Amino acid sequence: MQHLTPKEYVHSVYHIDLDKLWEDGKRLLLSDLDNTLVGWNHPHVPEELAVWLLQAKQRGFEICLISNNRGDRVQEFAEQSGLAAIAAARKPRPDAFLRAMNQFGRRPEETVMIGDQLFTDIRGGNAVGIHTVLVLPIDRREWWGTRVVRRLEWFAMRSLVKRGLVIPDQSERR
Repeated sequence: MQHLTPKEYVHSVYHIDLDKLWEDGKRLLLSDLDNTLVGWNHPHVPEELAVWLLQAKQRGFEICLISNNRGDRVQEFAEQSGLAAIAAARKPRPDAFLRAMNQFGRRPEETVMIGDQLFTDIRGGNAVGIHTVLVLPIDRREWWGTRVVRRLEWFAMRSLVKRGLVIPDQSERR
């Protein structure tokens, strides 16, 4: 279960302690898109997210989207948000994670992966040795394939909770 265990589990990207990550030597934030930064297939960058991205960049972080979604969807969002992006990433395969780190000249110990799924985002990030942050999904609407995987994820999450993983209180969600 170690490969599915996130280093942190928070409500949303807005609950990530960017100062602590910076102090720990992290410089590159890799992030999933759908249900991590915005709702599934949401086409626009919400104001709150734009502010968070700006704060992260001003802090010195480089940011890259890594999404399994199709290229046009991811590229459009990347252009709107001013972020680099890797689409059709095939997470949890390591290729996209390694490509992003290479593109930015960063090592695993300088990199963070933020995502809402254990089997893609967290497993993939852990496989290449980067710091992983699991967030609660933004929306219940998802691609049908993700809904199937969520059922399996539920069993894995139960096991992780038994091993001490603390689930964020959903009532405090932003």
